[in-house]
Amino acid sequence: NVFLCVLSSFSIYLVTVTSQVVGGKTETLCAQIHEPKEPLSIVVTLRTDNRNLTILQQGSIKKDFYKCVPFKVPVVTVESVASVDVAIQGAKTSLNKITKILINPPQNLLFIQSDKPIYKPGQTSNTSLCKLFQNSLSCQFSFFRTVELRDPYSNRIGQWLNRTTRIGILDLSHSMSPEASQGYYTITAWDDKNQQISHGFEIKEYVLPKYEVNIDFPSIITTQDKVVTLKVCAKYTYGKPVLGSVNAEVCSQIYGYYWRRPFPDMVNVCKKYSMTTDKTGCGSRVINMTELGLTSGGSLQVNCNVEESGTGITMQGSTSAQFTSDYVYVNFEDTPDTYRPGMAFKGKVTASLKSLALLLIIEQIINVTLTTDINGTAHFSFNTLDWSEKPVQLQVRGGGIERTDFEAFRYYPSGYHYVRPFHSKSKSFLMLTKAPEKLSCNSDATVMASYIIQGSALRTGQKTLDFFYIVLSRGSMAQNGRLSVSVNTGRENKGELTFSLKSTAALTPYAQVVVYTVLPNGEAVADSMNFPIEECLPNKVSLKFSSPTALPGERTSLNLKASPDSLCSVRAIDQSVLLLRPEAELNAASVLRMLPVQISSGYPYNIEEWESNPCRHPWEIIPFAEPARRKRSSIYYPYYDNKNDVYNIFRVRYATCPISYFRGPPVSSDTCCLSDFDGPEIGFGSKVSGSVDVAKIVPDTITKWAAGAFCTSPVGFGVAPKTDLTAFKPFFVSLTLPYSLIREETFTLKASVFNYLPKCIMVKVTLADSPQFTAQPCRGCTYTQCVCSEESKTFQWIITPSVLGKVNITVRAEAVQSRELCGNEVVTLPDRGRTDTVMHSVLVEHDHVFFSIPLDRPEETSVSLTLPKVFVKDSAKSFVTVLGDLMGRALRNIGDLLAMPYGCGEQNMLLFAPNIYILQYLESTGQLTPRIKDRAINFLESGYQRELTYKHYDGSYSAFGSSDPSGNTWLTAFVMKSFGGARQYIFIDQDNIDQAKEWLERQQLDNGCFASVGRLIHTEMMGGVSNEVTLSAYITAALLELGVQRTDPMMERSLTCLRGSSSDITNTYVTALLSYTFTLAGDEQMRQNLLSNLDNQARRDGVGRYWTLANNAQPTGSLEVEMSAYVLLALLSGPTLPGFGLNYSAGIVHWLSNQQNAYGGFSSTQDTVVALQALAKYSAAIYNPEGSITVTVTSPSGQKNQFTVNRNNRLLYQEKQLQEATGTYNLRAEGKGCVFVQFALHYNIPPPPDSLAFKINTNTGVCNNTRIPAFTLTTTVR
Repeated sequence: NVFLCVLSSFSIYLVTVTSQVVGGKTETLCAQIHEPKEPLSIVVTLRTDNRNLTILQQGSIKKDFYKCVPFKVPVVTVESVASVDVAIQGAKTSLNKITKILINPPQNLLFIQSDKPIYKPGQTSNTSLCKLFQNSLSCQFSFFRTVELRDPYSNRIGQWLNRTTRIGILDLSHSMSPEASQGYYTITAWDDKNQQISHGFEIKEYVLPKYEVNIDFPSIITTQDKVVTLKVCAKYTYGKPVLGSVNAEVCSQIYGYYWRRPFPDMVNVCKKYSMTTDKTGCGSRVINMTELGLTSGGSLQVNCNVEESGTGITMQGSTSAQFTSDYVYVNFEDTPDTYRPGMAFKGKVTASLKSLALLLIIEQIINVTLTTDINGTAHFSFNTLDWSEKPVQLQVRGGGIERTDFEAFRYYPSGYHYVRPFHSKSKSFLMLTKAPEKLSCNSDATVMASYIIQGSALRTGQKTLDFFYIVLSRGSMAQNGRLSVSVNTGRENKGELTFSLKSTAALTPYAQVVVYTVLPNGEAVADSMNFPIEECLPNKVSLKFSSPTALPGERTSLNLKASPDSLCSVRAIDQSVLLLRPEAELNAASVLRMLPVQISSGYPYNIEEWESNPCRHPWEIIPFAEPARRKRSSIYYPYYDNKNDVYNIFRVRYATCPISYFRGPPVSSDTCCLSDFDGPEIGFGSKVSGSVDVAKIVPDTITKWAAGAFCTSPVGFGVAPKTDLTAFKPFFVSLTLPYSLIREETFTLKASVFNYLPKCIMVKVTLADSPQFTAQPCRGCTYTQCVCSEESKTFQWIITPSVLGKVNITVRAEAVQSRELCGNEVVTLPDRGRTDTVMHSVLVEHDHVFFSIPLDRPEETSVSLTLPKVFVKDSAKSFVTVLGDLMGRALRNIGDLLAMPYGCGEQNMLLFAPNIYILQYLESTGQLTPRIKDRAINFLESGYQRELTYKHYDGSYSAFGSSDPSGNTWLTAFVMKSFGGARQYIFIDQDNIDQAKEWLERQQLDNGCFASVGRLIHTEMMGGVSNEVTLSAYITAALLELGVQRTDPMMERSLTCLRGSSSDITNTYVTALLSYTFTLAGDEQMRQNLLSNLDNQARRDGVGRYWTLANNAQPTGSLEVEMSAYVLLALLSGPTLPGFGLNYSAGIVHWLSNQQNAYGGFSSTQDTVVALQALAKYSAAIYNPEGSITVTVTSPSGQKNQFTVNRNNRLLYQEKQLQEATGTYNLRAEGKGCVFVQFALHYNIPPPPDSLAFKINTNTGVCNNTRIPAFTLTTTVR
């Protein structure tokens, strides 16, 4: 982002500086004065809100001046606009230029990497967090303020506070419970600047895949392709082919446009194909395209299943193809949008076919034939002298339309490219040469540029001309320089410039080069180009195993190279894990993509400035048009955003300030520290001094390991390219096991013996005896068989587990001597590795139905855990959970609910009211920051003023104010209630509240109830208020919240109305609302009766407690939230009743918290308002900022588990498994505050006896291929 301006006063002045800078970083400013007519001085000052920094000060400039100086950008904490002031003074010259630049606060680059993307329950997750400084990609002392781990239900199950990094790396681990919920877990970290990064992994009960399926199928099929070949291959992770069968299904999808369907009865068709893999693990099939019913356009979906011989294990693969009548695709690539008259115009055309003849046309100028190479590419270069300095259109095509039959034809589409001439008044040009490939980051690079300078544009007798270049990288000026060439005023000057890009590694991923010169008449000649550079990082890291293959159990060495004093995190992961759950690879490119700026482009809105474009093109001049004046902007403009003049080179393409002409006197206007390979990963944290060798034992698994590493050091960050180690031996046995079994469930154990030796061998396979299971040979099975080279045989047993937990299964395969022939070969014994023994464990679980009994006791007490009479032996487990804040999890996004009110009188209140209760909640829990408070108050003030515009003269409110015939009763009460709640935060004129109250009093009927008058458009705002009783209760509660006394005549009448309706307590919503109203009124007898009735109607959801409408077993939406919230308000707004303490309220809070959506709210405005009001009141009742509680759980045998809850971990979900599943546990809480404790007893029960009177089965027949699809459904009843 370069700011560049030309100041003209018989001389030319230029100043360049990046338009966006980072606080604390060193930037460069360049100043240039060309041919001063008198001694001059220049002062360049950077002005911010609180300081002025003189960047350059130079006096007595009498000849050409060019100087670049570094300067330190002031540190800022928020994005700030500063100005660069340029002052040039002389005896006759006094010029000033002020331009805005943007200073951004420095940012850190954060990333998280776990040792693998998926875990099993009970495993330990290891995570590395890294923090890099944006400017240098280096690491220094830093820390993470908070790191938290959340389970799939958003429970915070892990927490780390104020953890310091080692050279930028923080290693964390968390042991997952064997009972951990399956699903996606999220680890989120905040650094000291509150920057946030999140990373996810999965917990799942899985069996690793043994092989992967790859499909070779054309991605584009044309109407001329009568047949295509489908090739399906399967390979084990260690690289060997899979022998088995392939079932493939190819389905056509016809485009649904009427002109694409020549016949109305054309339907989508699916065809199935079967294959067998050969010695290479592949199967092929030629597909006749006419079978699939495609004639002009559509797509194909291919799904394949490969079943391994012997085991029945199946893996899937899929791909798709486009079916088109376009015989060939042609496009222009790497072709400029502008040309420079007199200079070669170069580009290339790409096509979807090789060796294809293409016709390239420029109307009335060029008509040439190109032929694509083996890559489908054709290059071209044209002389532009005959292009008349006007826009031209390039067209390329492969031929015409050839119709081969009625339905199928092939079509050769054309490619188009519009090119504009580059504008130069003097016909002088400069053009950078594109590099043929990415520049190497390990050596300097040479940049070349060609120029044409007209002699008529030079000063008489001028012998030399200076060219200047600027190199931008990552948004900053990285290099600059000046080049002088010889020129002659009597002719056209042509030549080439060359200069070097130094330290390309520091410029990656792009070097943005701008080259320019300024002619004596003030015209600038320039060009710019982005040069891609190989992605590389400051710390050169490499990783290599001592050998690419190794035997399982063998010792191997891992060589790691990095810059001295590096701290490295290394992991090796089983390729099978990546097949199960692929993840993005960490490499140099992915790290560089995290940079805030890779290519400078466009201007931030807050530093846009209006300046004139002096470069008007003859074909662009429109009669009576406004002067060419536009913003310095990144917004697209049809003419000036193309790089077809010098103005736009500096201004838009590279986000640079354009060349601006200022006139004085009139002139011419121109490591994660893991153990050995004990799971599917390895790792270590090590301080490396150049190189280190780490010895490891290869795990006893036949697979491929993918190893990677990243390192940090004072030099910077680095990532090693991935390296592989294949753990393999030519003779081995592999077991096929499920993830888990049910005790006494029978399954077939399959052991596959693989022989990759050059000769056949006789193999004897033995299953070791174990008291953990019973085993029987399968019928007709033999356990000594011949296995020839590149083959496998599978052996089977019938296994029945007899114990719970992990059951170990051991199988031994031995090559034995035999006189029998294997095929036509004599059996041989291998010289080494004659036996292979493998042991795997399978999890045996309790059978059938799972029960959980939750017991919540948030006070000192004893809890008895007992089992029913009938349960599965050894299945009982007990857990205790401690949590300091029930609402913390659900209300974590509450700040996202803050919104600016707008719209009509109803819409405005929909957004105004929630802001009040958000503030109340945040304030009651000590989470209200000045920034959030200022934002919320701004919204409240705006909403208050807006709502007053919808007030009627009589004090009531409606959607459109005085445009409506009258105010609305409910809306007026809602406004009155909300204004009363907002009084503690903003100024509310009491007259507005009083006038609303007086209007409502005029709507009171003789029986004390209130009449519903006026129109309400958004009736859903009212929630459950739907009749005279609920409306009266709502208004009465609103008046009581405002402090209206019970003795007020209006209040006495309304309470009389409500007492008369309280006898009908069949409506749960009415009962809940009345319970809150009479609580506010202080009528304890009515309150007691209503709450007791509600307690009888309460429903339980585990720990949660809630209310539904009559006969609704499950909650149905916002009405249930609103009712439950009113009950909570009733409990908390008056004295505590026996049996209705905070522990009772905690159950309601638990259920309400689980109903919150991802944005912090609930289903509707009314339930959100009432629920937030209730939750805020609950948090105020329990929150103690200085409180700390110690909870001790003592087992029947005297063993103790202790938990501490304080302000730092009150959101942490703490859980432990109890030592004894049953018995009486003593619970003791000491300290000050409130804590939630939950006991859970898990056990299994036997399945109920099968009492079904009959069985029913259904089968579907094949769908016929007709215009109206049909199939046969067969139902069988026994």
